[in-house]
Amino acid sequence: MKRILVPTDFSIYAENALKAAAQLAKKHNAEILLLHMLELPNQMSDAISTGKSIPEVMFFIQKAKDTFAEIFDRPYLDGIEVTEFIQFEKAFDGVLKFTQKNNVDLIVMGSHGASGVEEIFIGSNTEKVVRLSEIPVLVIKKDEGEFDPKEIVFASDFSKESKKSFEKMKDFASKLNAKINLVTICTPNSFKTTLESTAIMDAYAKEFQLNNFSINIHNDTNVEKGVLNFANSQGADLIGFSTHGRTGLSHFFNGSITEDLVNHSEKPVITFKL
Repeated sequence: MKRILVPTDFSIYAENALKAAAQLAKKHNAEILLLHMLELPNQMSDAISTGKSIPEVMFFIQKAKDTFAEIFDRPYLDGIEVTEFIQFEKAFDGVLKFTQKNNVDLIVMGSHGASGVEEIFIGSNTEKVVRLSEIPVLVIKKDEGEFDPKEIVFASDFSKESKKSFEKMKDFASKLNAKINLVTICTPNSFKTTLESTAIMDAYAKEFQLNNFSINIHNDTNVEKGVLNFANSQGADLIGFSTHGRTGLSHFFNGSITEDLVNHSEKPVITFKL
């Protein structure tokens, strides 16, 4: 974990994400890339693309630079290499392209929590970044204070398809020296016996040679509630799951469950691409 991207709209939610990213950066001697997107009207975008300068463009650029200067004075960034970037692009497109060009290892985003994602991640932008990002995405809901996750819940169907992303989950947990709590959510529409579920997770744990872990089964009315209720009952610090690039979340998570979990969980959420 050497390069951490924090997209910012300069809101309090983005600052909460930056605080968490700063703690990760200090522990892993990583660099923070702080990215601000300017979505300009067409005429301003035309001016940028043709190399022209207009007063409105210069005003927004200078305002962003002034705000960056204030952020760099935050005590929690002391001793961390932080580089600022300003791009003229739509939010989720800009984030995804930036990660590809700059060898980013982790994206840390801010969220408003239960009522959805604000500012640059309005509407479907968060869901798109989470679903389409090739690298892990950590979504922070509030000021976490000391961000040092030691209890991570990983919910899955533990299928063959999920194994590639779980390797990333295992590596992330190992870096944090955190326990992984494997959980199968059983619902009326997706039921497995305790014996079957336990056998699947036990084989999974043995294949990945897990040491610090637990195996769990939680029954609930639907997958989203099951994940959230189990995480709360365990006192988990972080929820992790795998995302599917096109249709949502694997066989286990599908449809709108990605966005629902990211928006409704009060706990931080980290996602890994299948």
